[in-house]
Amino acid sequence: MRPRPAPEPASGSQPDDERPDVLAIAEYSPGSAEALTDAQRWPTLDDASGRRLETIRRHPHAPAWSHSAGDRLDADAVRRVQTGSGPPRSDWLTTHLDVARALPAYRLIRDRLRTLDDFPVIGRDDLLRDVSAFVPYDCDLDQMMHGTSSGSTGHALVIPDDIEDTARTLWFMVDLVRRLGVDWRPEPGRMALAHVVRQRQAFTYASMISTFEMAPMARLNLDPAAWPDRDAFLLDMAPQVFSGTPAGLEVLLAPRLVAGLRPLALFSSATELTAGLRAELENAYRVPVIDVYSLHETRPIGVSTDGGPFVIVDRKVHVEILVDEVLSTTPGTYGEIVVTAGENPLLPLVRYRTGDHGRIVEVGGRRAIADLEARADTRFVTSTGQQVPCVDLTQQLQRCGARGWTVHQRRDGTVDVVVVGAERARVESILHALLNQPVTVSTVDSVRDLGPGKPRRYRCDVTSGTHR
Repeated sequence: MRPRPAPEPASGSQPDDERPDVLAIAEYSPGSAEALTDAQRWPTLDDASGRRLETIRRHPHAPAWSHSAGDRLDADAVRRVQTGSGPPRSDWLTTHLDVARALPAYRLIRDRLRTLDDFPVIGRDDLLRDVSAFVPYDCDLDQMMHGTSSGSTGHALVIPDDIEDTARTLWFMVDLVRRLGVDWRPEPGRMALAHVVRQRQAFTYASMISTFEMAPMARLNLDPAAWPDRDAFLLDMAPQVFSGTPAGLEVLLAPRLVAGLRPLALFSSATELTAGLRAELENAYRVPVIDVYSLHETRPIGVSTDGGPFVIVDRKVHVEILVDEVLSTTPGTYGEIVVTAGENPLLPLVRYRTGDHGRIVEVGGRRAIADLEARADTRFVTSTGQQVPCVDLTQQLQRCGARGWTVHQRRDGTVDVVVVGAERARVESILHALLNQPVTVSTVDSVRDLGPGKPRRYRCDVTSGTHR
């Protein structure tokens, strides 16, 4: 779940480890590139908010921030975001298709694209080949920042994000919790939002939300190996709302945090939220636990507030189901989810294959996605019993240049890897360093050779282990 302003290398640097870390990825370390000033990150930042930001950055129990990020909204943009977050016009799809027809990607066939049915299905590979072909000629590039998405087919995507659309994600979340009877407003002395993940390496930064009375937020990596005293920081910041991956939210079940935190709501996204973890979080905090099905490319698609089907959000989102290369909106049809998404003006997508599967149903008079089969929260186990989330493997495989892969850990701990586009010996060395388990790697020529159907890149048969 975003919001996640595009991180930029911080101007300060953290001290290097005493020994070279063979698993270190430069992208997640403070870099040497020139950074924006705080005045550029938050054009409406006043002195009081600036001091509050510094208090968080320099908090004695704060993590070692790896990056800096701001929403870059000036006063006019703040006003537009605050007043422009309602449901879309009923004719948004017509306007959206007009924009899409003019994209460079469709220049050879645009005369044939009269209705949605005429548009071809596109996928992640199309964006990987040339994402600029899906950016409108006449867009305002001054509104652009970029983010990355690891996705499910190999290389990370670099995605153009619009600063105002990104800022509206916060208001999308505010609207969701208010519909559930929770009045989420900025509260002095509390962090408005903490986005939490738990992985070996991650972007971390403290930020301010220009559209939310300049309330603070932070992106945090709750992996204890990266942060020695996270509990003290979280208790002092007292975030009003948490968002994050299930692995990050799971940390909040620590008794000390349950006793001291008073969140208004919890948002889960990125990977599957199991029924068991949802129940534990609900029992611990007695607040709404909102599961958001979302892709960086498409923005939020569906929301589940009760563990049931994901109700399709009231935004510029249209969902179809692909079965045997035929698209359908017929209720009950199960297949790959294909999304037409119009929220991001810098990436207007039509009929984008998500790689996820589900079934269209109706819930309370609204369309929803049942039996969602998206990204499983797979965790591998080291020789010492520590759990390693699959996102750590994704980062390392991408670093090796892999375009696709399957990774299977057997009950005895051994790991079998099939990889496309990477050197076998390097993959074996890196994954062995990460897991300290016997690793066997074989290569194939194309992603297609990994097998048919939805990519099942990760599978772990080991049921025990403790997270690092």
